[in-house]
Amino acid sequence: MSKQITDAVRSQYASVAVSGLSGDQHGVRAVAEAFGYTPEELTSIPAEANMGLSCGNPTAIANLRPGEVVVDLGSGGGIDVLLAARKVGPTGKAIGIDMTSEMIELARRNAKKSDVSNVEFHQATIDRLPLPDSSVDCVISNCVINLAPDKTSVFREILRVLKPGGRLTVSDIALKKPLPPELGSDIMAFVGCIAGALPIEEFRNGLAQAGFAHVEIIDSGADLNAYAKVENQCGCCSPTSEAENGCCSPAVNQDGQDALHTELTDLLRRYNINDYAASVKIFAVKPR
Repeated sequence: MSKQITDAVRSQYASVAVSGLSGDQHGVRAVAEAFGYTPEELTSIPAEANMGLSCGNPTAIANLRPGEVVVDLGSGGGIDVLLAARKVGPTGKAIGIDMTSEMIELARRNAKKSDVSNVEFHQATIDRLPLPDSSVDCVISNCVINLAPDKTSVFREILRVLKPGGRLTVSDIALKKPLPPELGSDIMAFVGCIAGALPIEEFRNGLAQAGFAHVEIIDSGADLNAYAKVENQCGCCSPTSEAENGCCSPAVNQDGQDALHTELTDLLRRYNINDYAASVKIFAVKPR
């Protein structure tokens, strides 16, 4: 099952990377703004860096400082890496990790458009980070840890790469109560950031058991149904409706993605996801 999940996630997000989704489309901008990005932030980066895949804005809560090294787990088109790069400045560095070559290529193009030199991107899974021990000041992530089959390994890897006193600041989906069996066992619900989400207490306990201190998990209060209300969305937590202007056509036409999106859309229409899950802000510190 773990390999099936990983393959499904890889395939889906590779398709999203080449789908043409961007912040130039009203629906994509609406998703980003619903989860905390300001219009000023969104206009400061290439539109292609925003594909409506967020469930929060981790750079807004990470208290990033000039000169720091920050790593974004599951960096996608580079939206959070590019925003973080400005906050840490030329003496700092923002590093993106993503499992798909398509997302890495897109992020590098967006970085070039932004004319920033203090960024780098690596293709890897977030449970095996290509970074030295104790080399990072802050780890951020945006609606990605829920996609990892082995979250215990992810927590341990984050702890390993953080410097003593380094911090974790994450936006993610966590469960408030158990999912109905239909959602909990559905592969597309996993790819859509729902079925793979941990219960809030399990998330907190997992970080503590990995060795983190001062763990806090706060419900952001964001409406997860924002995804379903916005037209022309594909990807993480974003059920596809009929595409206008062909914005989703590449993803829909490749590898049977239309059937997968249709199945997820149908599931989300039958459940109010806010009853079961929440967009959360997660904070933790590596002890000194």
